[in-house]
Amino acid sequence: MEFETITYEVADRVATITLNRPRQLNAINKAMMRELAVAYDAAEADEDVWLVLITGSGRAFCTGADVTEIPTDGGNLADTPYLSTYDQWEAPQEATPPFRTMAKPIIAAVNGICCGAGLDLVTTTDIVIASERAEFFDPHVSIGVVSGRECVRLARVLPRTVALRIALTGRHERLGARRAYDLGLVTEVVPHDDLLARAREVAAIVNRNAPLAVRGTRLAIHKSLDLPLHEGELLAESFRERVKRTEDSLEGPRAFVEKREPVWRAR
Repeated sequence: MEFETITYEVADRVATITLNRPRQLNAINKAMMRELAVAYDAAEADEDVWLVLITGSGRAFCTGADVTEIPTDGGNLADTPYLSTYDQWEAPQEATPPFRTMAKPIIAAVNGICCGAGLDLVTTTDIVIASERAEFFDPHVSIGVVSGRECVRLARVLPRTVALRIALTGRHERLGARRAYDLGLVTEVVPHDDLLARAREVAAIVNRNAPLAVRGTRLAIHKSLDLPLHEGELLAESFRERVKRTEDSLEGPRAFVEKREPVWRAR
């Protein structure tokens, strides 16, 4: 597939999506929204893809919505008439993967500046690895806009006081990569030139495991976060029962007994 605002590559069962508007610091415009939706759907539907990796080109990961394209009439970035589709009544997603409905795991490799709607890629993906050059902030209040879903999602990942500080200081204060790691916003910080290699190493580690078990585990966590503990446990067990009916669930114990690497088929 060929795109204008992103690149999409599949290798070693990993679909790598690179935000590719470096001059605009990978700000999200209408074209990028459309192309990301196509790329996410393609990765989810492709049997040869077991994991999605998202990164950016240039010195930014993603700086949120392209302010030069934000409508002045209160509308949004969608091409369709305002409030004419269901998704426009939902919280805007912009660059966010459809993490609530897709099953495959997502790794974010944060290569630089990450702010505004770019934070969604950090708070909704599954594993976040950051370059030492990465920095995080939320500029909404600095341009006269309420920080909406971004700050709500941040407050689910970070301590409340830290999320409030990021949201209320706007573009005037930034969170460095090491501090983001200490707070649990990212899982690892690596030298900048090693970022993609390390992200692919982690992707390969994940892909050594049974892909359906990985997806069921991911869904069990995501789907149970807003549930009481007992209901979450029952939901997670229902995913376990589904995967027990697959070929891979037999291959795992068989390979262990035979002392060999399992051959996963996602079946």
